[in-house]
Amino acid sequence: MKTSLIICLSILLISGCNPNPPQSDSNDDWQVLFNGKDLDDWVVKIHHHEVGDNYANTFRVVDGIIQVNYDGYDTFDNRYGHLFYKNPLSSFHLKFEYRFTDQWMKDAPNYTYRNSGVMFHSQDPNSISKEQDWPISVEYQMLAREMDGQARPTGNMCSPGTEIFYEGTLYPQHCLNSSSATFDWDEWVKADLIVYGDSLIIHMVNGDTVLRYSKPHIGGDVANGFDPEIKIDGKALTSGYIGLQAEGQGVEFKEIKLRKLD
Repeated sequence: MKTSLIICLSILLISGCNPNPPQSDSNDDWQVLFNGKDLDDWVVKIHHHEVGDNYANTFRVVDGIIQVNYDGYDTFDNRYGHLFYKNPLSSFHLKFEYRFTDQWMKDAPNYTYRNSGVMFHSQDPNSISKEQDWPISVEYQMLAREMDGQARPTGNMCSPGTEIFYEGTLYPQHCLNSSSATFDWDEWVKADLIVYGDSLIIHMVNGDTVLRYSKPHIGGDVANGFDPEIKIDGKALTSGYIGLQAEGQGVEFKEIKLRKLD
């Protein structure tokens, strides 16, 4: 009995299946991705616009925070945007904090209300066409409370132009809800995204593991206007770019840092 228990515990530790993966607090392990001053290490891509065109100053730095701000817009016009970090990544632990603002473009689709996200394993922003809406990527989706008494978890998974396996089976839908609590729109939430290539992805919210899945690969629908040569269905997603999302809802990001994993 003791031997079996020891073996089981060893397997859990080695496989990383414990509820909350161990984290290092050493500052030496972490790379700060956002310096709190400017967006020099980031690349903007907004639907209907060329790479690098930060239309109406959508992405901006205010008081050490990255803002998605629409005060320069007359209409949203499906200008789905993303702010990509300059370098591709494969296995990593990303930390960031976010909260929503009270700004929402009323001509944006209803589902965008108090909704944003962080894309990862994305195609190169320079390969995204002017009229492509979403990058082929996987998303750590962020949601906030919409109506009192109605659960709306955050730290979910969405898959524009991609697919994943959940509990050993190909997941058939575009989004997969996590087990997180529901948070108010103006509450700062701590998010962790832990990615081991194409083998295991872990979503955490305020220090708790809320979702696990595996085998992200190109496939499925939702992304539109892409170069067909890029969308090779079935191709494993082992690396790519991370991108902060803008889809009609004001949102703020801070404390963005990353640790590379073996």
